[in-house]
Amino acid sequence: MTNITFDDNLITGNDTIDTQHEELINRIQQFVAVCESGDGKVKAIKMLDYLDEYTNFHFQAEEELQKKVSYPELANHQEKHDEFKKSIQELYDFLNENEGPNEQFIEQVKINVVDWLFKHIKTFDRSVAEYIHLNNNAERL
Repeated sequence: MTNITFDDNLITGNDTIDTQHEELINRIQQFVAVCESGDGKVKAIKMLDYLDEYTNFHFQAEEELQKKVSYPELANHQEKHDEFKKSIQELYDFLNENEGPNEQFIEQVKINVVDWLFKHIKTFDRSVAEYIHLNNNAERL
């Protein structure tokens, strides 16, 4: 069984973002666990719905935060979020075209969801948190 956890390597330093990332990663872990357990197509789709719903909530919250602080890389960040949403749609497509999650599907989840998200958090999201932190400290000077 694949263990996907939120750890210190994923902390951005922004409490709101970090709390949402922890929830998102918990949902991904639950989704992967269902896929690996062989519980079937219906349960996998329900868990993907659960993941997709929170992903949309989180991305919207992140983008609103970036607008609020006039983050200069907002458009680029939105493009990355759109990439992820496309990956989620591809998972729906796979499940609809097949009997249910198989090893190929689980590998696709690990690459296009887990690996993508961890890399995104460590680069793009950390940059947003650093930008906010620097701006907050600059205002105090």
